[in-house]
Amino acid sequence: MIDQILFPTDGGEGARESFEHVLDLAADHAATVRLLNVADTTHDSVTRIGGEVVDVLEREGKSFVDDLADRAADRGVSATTHVAQGGVEETIVAYAAEHDVDLIAMSTRGRTGLDRLLLGSTTERVLRQSDVPVLSVRPADATPRYPYRNVLVATDGSDHADAAVERAAALAAATDATVHVLSVVDVGAVGSEAYSGVDALIDDAEETVAAASAAAAAEGVETVEAVEVAASAAGGIRSYVADHDVDLVALGTRGRTGVERYVLGSVAERTVRTAPVPVLTVPRPDRPSE
Repeated sequence: MIDQILFPTDGGEGARESFEHVLDLAADHAATVRLLNVADTTHDSVTRIGGEVVDVLEREGKSFVDDLADRAADRGVSATTHVAQGGVEETIVAYAAEHDVDLIAMSTRGRTGLDRLLLGSTTERVLRQSDVPVLSVRPADATPRYPYRNVLVATDGSDHADAAVERAAALAAATDATVHVLSVVDVGAVGSEAYSGVDALIDDAEETVAAASAAAAAEGVETVEAVEVAASAAGGIRSYVADHDVDLVALGTRGRTGVERYVLGSVAERTVRTAPVPVLTVPRPDRPSE
């Protein structure tokens, strides 16, 4: 159940475009959207206007969140606004923890220029640090499709992947979507010497997919099982998205280690950067602080 969605905004066009998808999700779940702008304290923003000492970034940030709050009201979505000072990603993660947020939704494109940005690397740092799932929305020519019809969850059998399966199944159940459970046999990760053992890796992947599919099906959703052999896990995920009309990708932020295969840190980040659809990254619920 999604009750509280945190949407950090820097006022950029990317955030405004992505917000429509967040409103779709919030409206469907009757969730409150918490709109947050972070006035980055690494930049000097205090000045004097008309004899009054003001913080330009805070004033600007209030206009950003107020604008989105008006758009939420037009859609009948409850919204709160807040402007905070601090480091951007640290403040976002701390705010989510303090307010029991269920989901952080972020655009992967932010403002450009020398002032500040909520872009790529910031989104990635948030998903590395966050103890709650992060929905990364890549602005495109069209608003991402909602309700979801096909949800892809990538699994390697790790605890983080299991958490992603659970979250993906819940979202799919809300929209009667099909869950595609995929494991990518990443031959690029294991190296050319492992090609002779690909059949064993495929067998292992099929077992992993079957177990994850059963867990998703227990939530009452239709599932499709798939195993792909690819030169990279992220590449295999992107290919499957393109071939199966996928609306949302879900995966864990950390996976199995070793030479067998993984959906791990950098794979999640590469998927967030390059996937043409929203990506939900899910940490293990009880992961230790890092």
